[in-house]
Amino acid sequence: MSDPNTPTTTTIPGFMTEQHGFLGQTKAVFRRGKGPAVVVLTEVPGITPQVAAFARGLADHGFTVFMPQLFGTPLSPLSVPLALGTIAKLCISKEFRVLAANESSPVVDWLRALARHAHHVCGGPGVGVVGMCITGNFGLAMMLDAPVIAPVLCQPSLPGGFLPSQVAGLHASEKEIAAAHEKIDSQNARILGLRFKQDFLCQAERFKRLKNEFGDAFEAIEIDAKFAKKNTGTPAHSVLTTHLIDEDGEPTRAALDRTKAFLATQLGIAERQGKT
Repeated sequence: MSDPNTPTTTTIPGFMTEQHGFLGQTKAVFRRGKGPAVVVLTEVPGITPQVAAFARGLADHGFTVFMPQLFGTPLSPLSVPLALGTIAKLCISKEFRVLAANESSPVVDWLRALARHAHHVCGGPGVGVVGMCITGNFGLAMMLDAPVIAPVLCQPSLPGGFLPSQVAGLHASEKEIAAAHEKIDSQNARILGLRFKQDFLCQAERFKRLKNEFGDAFEAIEIDAKFAKKNTGTPAHSVLTTHLIDEDGEPTRAALDRTKAFLATQLGIAERQGKT
């Protein structure tokens, strides 16, 4: 994993590459689209071609996507050795607290600053966040001190570990959870979660905890693994990317469509389009 203070020069076709410095760290951010801001956070092992395609689809749906380079090499294909190597590096990274159940990772502070910048640039009622896998719960934590009102928690896999507190953990502090409640009450914020039912990295206990914590403000989409894309080399995990079957009638396609509709409703796209 590269030094987080050294911006990458890698480009992704169809995206502008910007360098953003917050809190003494500069990271590359890939940007595309027009409309309210959505921060797309990558999964392990990085911005794979499938993650880039998902972000491109969001931008083409009417959002301005900000996709920061957090780890890995952009557009590297998913493989088990690459994923395991990335996880090993993240476990010793100062930016990630992989086993923490009741606190978020330090990199969330930088991401909050990016969300504030994105909202300043794009305007609108607030910012959406799509976190996946190891970043899956980051959108929840980012509801503190940032204008995030539409977090999507896609197969949130932190905290790691096997203790009951970790299996059901939210990788967020009491203060961050309280901020989410405040946003729900004052700004009609909502939270969307997605997972495969048999996913051992994101088990049912975590979604039960989210439902118990946030009630009707948390919407859960849980899909049987038999509906995941086959022959990927990995167990069913990535609902919106690697294991997506992008065809009408497929549950993962329905989950993708619901994600776009959720963000559109929360960020005011449907209302704007109705007035034009």
